[in-house]
Amino acid sequence: MLAVMETHVALVVGEEEFLIDRAVRELTAAARAGFADAGDGGADVHEVEAGALTPGDLMALTSPSLFGGGCVVVVRGAQDASREVAAEITRYAAAPGQDAPDAVLIVTHAGGAKGKALVTDLAKAGARVIERPKLTRAGERTDFVKAEFRRAGRAADEDAVRALLDAVGSDLRELASAVDQLASDTEGRIGAAVVARYYRGRAEATGFSVADHAVEGRLTEALEQLRWALATGVSPVLINSALAQGVRLLGRVGAAPRGMNAAALAAAAGAPPWKIDRVRQQLRGWHPDGVARALQAVAEADAQVKGEWTSPGYALERAVRRIVACRAAR
Repeated sequence: MLAVMETHVALVVGEEEFLIDRAVRELTAAARAGFADAGDGGADVHEVEAGALTPGDLMALTSPSLFGGGCVVVVRGAQDASREVAAEITRYAAAPGQDAPDAVLIVTHAGGAKGKALVTDLAKAGARVIERPKLTRAGERTDFVKAEFRRAGRAADEDAVRALLDAVGSDLRELASAVDQLASDTEGRIGAAVVARYYRGRAEATGFSVADHAVEGRLTEALEQLRWALATGVSPVLINSALAQGVRLLGRVGAAPRGMNAAALAAAAGAPPWKIDRVRQQLRGWHPDGVARALQAVAEADAQVKGEWTSPGYALERAVRRIVACRAAR
């Protein structure tokens, strides 16, 4: 759990809403526990939007209660604070215990240029700064899922982590919830079979599953997965995006220097190392000219599923057939 009582002021910076919310919860719990350990009784918690604060509001929120006990004030979206309120927050951070010894202030900021001066000023004033940047790379989301399993006290195979990402997607809140469910409802080491049992349909009919079957030349399986994905509501645009990503990775990995290791290639291609290993296996049977024609097929399908054709499903099925044919051609 995060500690905050030593500074009385914490600043959480980042765009990842789930990670920001978790940090605020942990900081609030730590502060309340600190007040309880000090014999100050309970602690009131006040949450406000920075954009709604006016000068003087912060002093009122952090003022001691007539009934004793501490308080935790959470100011969200500090980038939206007015200049006067931002100055007030900074003054408070410079001497947090002077007027409100029993108050803890937690401030969130989305990062970026807007209100950036407040982040700098709070750091200089001695606030504890906690960075929670957005997870943009596939490897970062993989590490997140692994950390969630460790957090839950459970062991999970690499295949289980990949299967969960394929099934649930990239939303961190949904991924964390899925890990919690698997941790509470299962026993023993969690493998891909366990994930499939809980997320059958989602794990087996995503656009990435369709793409993997297509680039591996497995036409029947690719079409089955495509039809199931469409039947369960997967967006045709997302399916074609997965097809495009699968074919592009073939081109990037195929064009890489022969001795380049998976980690370096993964960094260059923007994919996790395990995916690079799989693409290298998928490249067997492909010729550079075939990859180029497959890229043309998914480019045409992209335009078709976005409105040029009345049947996105047919456009995707045609693209899958063309990709498989390109694999066999020279």
